[in-house]
Amino acid sequence: MTARIFLICLSIIIFFNKSTGASLLISEKTKRLSTHQQDYVKKLKDLDKYYSTKKLGSFVENGNTVFRIFAPQALAVVLCTFNEPEQTKPERFPLEKDKDGVWETSLEGELYGLYYGFQVFNSGDDTTKERVISLDPYAKAVTSYNTYLSPRRGIVIKEFDYDWEGDEWIQRDWRDLIIYEMHVRDMTVHPSSGVSEKGTYLGLTEKNKPGGISYIKNLGVNTVELLPAQEFANIEIPYKDSLLGRLNTWNPYERNHWGYMTAAFFAPEAYYSDAVPDLQWNTWQGKSGKQVNDFKNMVKAFHKEGIAVIMDVVYNHLSEYEFGNLKEIDKEYYFRLDANGNYIAESYCGNDLKTERPMMRKLIIESILYWMKEYHVDGFRFDLGKLIDWETLEDIIFEAQKINPHVVFVAEPWGGGYDPMGFSLRGWGSWNDQIRNGIKGENPNNGHGWIFGKWYGNNNPQRIKSYVNGTLITDTLGLFQKKEHSVNYLESHDGYTLGDFIRIGLKDASDTTIIKDVDKFVKLTPLQLKLNKLGALFLFTSQGITMIHSGQEFARTKVIPHNIDVNDSHKGRIDHNTYDKDNEVNYINYSHAETNKDLLKYYQGLIALRNKFEAFRRSPHENVSFFSQSQNEFALGYHLNYEKEELIVLVNADLTKSEIFQLPKGKWEVLVNPEKAGTKAIETISGKINVPPSSGFVLKKK
Repeated sequence: MTARIFLICLSIIIFFNKSTGASLLISEKTKRLSTHQQDYVKKLKDLDKYYSTKKLGSFVENGNTVFRIFAPQALAVVLCTFNEPEQTKPERFPLEKDKDGVWETSLEGELYGLYYGFQVFNSGDDTTKERVISLDPYAKAVTSYNTYLSPRRGIVIKEFDYDWEGDEWIQRDWRDLIIYEMHVRDMTVHPSSGVSEKGTYLGLTEKNKPGGISYIKNLGVNTVELLPAQEFANIEIPYKDSLLGRLNTWNPYERNHWGYMTAAFFAPEAYYSDAVPDLQWNTWQGKSGKQVNDFKNMVKAFHKEGIAVIMDVVYNHLSEYEFGNLKEIDKEYYFRLDANGNYIAESYCGNDLKTERPMMRKLIIESILYWMKEYHVDGFRFDLGKLIDWETLEDIIFEAQKINPHVVFVAEPWGGGYDPMGFSLRGWGSWNDQIRNGIKGENPNNGHGWIFGKWYGNNNPQRIKSYVNGTLITDTLGLFQKKEHSVNYLESHDGYTLGDFIRIGLKDASDTTIIKDVDKFVKLTPLQLKLNKLGALFLFTSQGITMIHSGQEFARTKVIPHNIDVNDSHKGRIDHNTYDKDNEVNYINYSHAETNKDLLKYYQGLIALRNKFEAFRRSPHENVSFFSQSQNEFALGYHLNYEKEELIVLVNADLTKSEIFQLPKGKWEVLVNPEKAGTKAIETISGKINVPPSSGFVLKKK
């Protein structure tokens, strides 16, 4: 769940409740519905009868270009075509409707490159007057006019016309995944990246540069997870201005940088192809359609390096402010509404999609399969996955696994509760918030976890042991059927970076401190370095899927530039909600990786360790045995083995006390100590070992 959900959009719910007097908890009001409301609810239910197996969107067939759109309640639909998106007067062609609610027309010729949209007239619309032009929900490429209302046009493209040079999906066992969550633009837009096409898909493919794909390859991770890269709304409503009764008091940047406002589910985001170096307001973006092949070139480049590509996707709600999307096509079909016709917003973003509708389910499934087939995408992370109905989630993974049995599906298991167990029962992975909060903590000011020598919430030594084993239900404290369903992480795009969490947690800074010299601030103190290493060591030696966020490996800081020309009262402070900032608070500064190269090398060593030794990924629950330590509740030792591998992990999170561990008989090679991590022996020891405060060791039987 994006941090914006908590800090911004609660006002949306308050607005709806105040303006309509209607509770969103419809079930509590069912008995009190008026006759009119009951009739309306029945009308909404009856819309489920519409379903079509026809191919939708625009495509070439038998020398003609076909245009199809599902709009079951429309009175009329008109195709509008443009030679250039700037045209104010399109050519118009009426569509004909079939019995299943699909409207269609066909134009002569293979009209690749043609811009188009639909005027959809529903009950109450005057068919003699102009109607907003709606984007085709199945548009495979999109050009957008950069304003908060985001007029858009679909582009007819030639599908499956790309030379993949034999490329296929990276089919990897989920237990072997080491995921690097990243933002396409942020990885290369900073000058320190050294790439020429900064902030773009193609910039990521440039080799032998400080940033981009070479950096990711050298780090050792085997999977990248892209923050949303389906076409999304880049711009929010003007600051201190209002739309639909909502006054923008929260976003002086007037931007949506992370991308969690999807506008087109089949089209790659054009900003990552066209906008170099910055987004150009009041211009058409993506006109060339080159974003289609640019995205493919990026995927192919990652695959050549053995790196899989996962997409963060948002199917729980739609882009919020723009006109000309599913809201104008058929609000009653595509969205969850209350008995008064108001949007239900459990996402806190204004317009939850009704994923249980047969044709909405079809759209989601076909979108996923399209990204797999057309773009060779290896997996998906679903934002607010719990808001998508179970039947749709079950159908998604069932259909996708027919194509690629190893396709990765990960959910953010939030949206009306936290339910990773529900996803695990259906074969999905989920973000494991328990390990995040237990090891790091929930709040850097007053909610510290294990690495600080404290217990957050209901955490205790037994729970820490459960995390080691993958937070399995066999531990009675667990959530997952299989270890590979647990996505273990300490940092994501949401919230403070791990580095900043530790800085604030140790009171070396606060969320109100004004920081002007970021290059100096980012340099880790000895204790900050210890806690960063300790958290990483626990993460990379625990069973399950491992995920880190970009920059975590060098304790990235997110400080809002103190001298930017934006009316932001938090300038110069550490930020924990950077969804709206296309500036240096989000950009990866590779000089900071050099500043904290000791931590970076430690991460590289841990990644190599996890990649080499299968015991950290495949040891059965019964092959992990814990040392008996009675004096220090924050010290943990365990012995694990898998086939011929025999290893020991020793960690001590107490901030002041050392811990002595008695080793099993034999000689043990030290692979990780408080200074270094890797796969080669640092020294060989036997007998006892002293583990200093806030540190750890990994040993291998000689």
